Amino acid sequence: MSTRTNGSGSNYEYVTARVRSRRAKLFDEDDYRKLIRMGPGEIARFMEESEYEEAMNALGARYSGVDLIEHALHRNLANHFDDLLRFAEGRLYDYIARYLRQFDAWNIKTVMRGIYSDAERESVETDLIRAGEFSERRIERLLGAESIEAVIDVLADTMFGDALAGAYGEYEERAVLVPLENAVDRAFYEALIAGLPSEPSRATQLYIDFLEAEIDFRNIENALRLSRSGADVDPAEYYIDGGRLFDEEGIGALVANTDELVSRLRESTYGDDLDAALNELESAEGLSGVERALNRALLEYSRTLSNRYPLSVCPVFAYVLAKMREVDNVRAIARGKEAGLDPETIEEELVMV
Repeated sequence: MSTRTNGSGSNYEYVTARVRSRRAKLFDEDDYRKLIRMGPGEIARFMEESEYEEAMNALGARYSGVDLIEHALHRNLANHFDDLLRFAEGRLYDYIARYLRQFDAWNIKTVMRGIYSDAERESVETDLIRAGEFSERRIERLLGAESIEAVIDVLADTMFGDALAGAYGEYEERAVLVPLENAVDRAFYEALIAGLPSEPSRATQLYIDFLEAEIDFRNIENALRLSRSGADVDPAEYYIDGGRLFDEEGIGALVANTDELVSRLRESTYGDDLDAALNELESAEGLSGVERALNRALLEYSRTLSNRYPLSVCPVFAYVLAKMREVDNVRAIARGKEAGLDPETIEEELVMV
């Protein structure tokens, strides 16, 4: 995948029509509640009768059980996102290509976590999502890396290289992955907003608005995770520039006071669109509950922008987020059933909008 901005105009009407068609095929709450009450074999059969049929059949000879489900989910997701790039033209292609680099970021962090926890290569590879810009050769080199330093060497010529090299000393000093993972996120978001015009068109402004919202929510999520990790780390050190609600000095104080954080969000440009999600955030107990509430809030806001600006990049990005959430939800169900969790516990882990 590479950027393909040329003199032709962006074909928003065609791409958003294709996206609406695909979004209509996403699992809904009734589907999830059916899946929660199935065993792994029944889940696999359910998927074979859905739009995952092609991926399930293609991979059925190599994998079984939950592994088959996970590989089919990732292949289907990558195929859909490759299609978005095939459909798009002009500046819209560039916006989508930039946004899908988040899967390169995901894969980097997945490989580093695998090395850090001494996980088997096979289990790490199962978690990779081949929907970004990295070639198969680079992914194989990442999987073959035997140390964090080797991972950084593999990425030296990518947009993540300098950021990771700069964070490596802190990783060695603290012996935690947070500095490296944050460096990956920063590099991704900096590339997303780099080189945009100072006087953007309406289409470009909507792209910027969407990204600013996502950066705001990522800053909240990162700071909350840090504040609850017990590490002696200032959340401001891991602030990602580019959002509209927070600055480096203020985010730490907001994270320390959830009530104040919710109040700030209610008064923000997102407030009217996030009432239900903010109620959940206010009452969430523990980090996992807060993170689910934030993910639901971002999905809700992306859908609002999608409905408000139907011929823009917003429906495309909203679909990407919704498809990613479907994959996460089905994986959580399959893994939960494999682990013997009861349906109520599994349902609490899902994010449904």
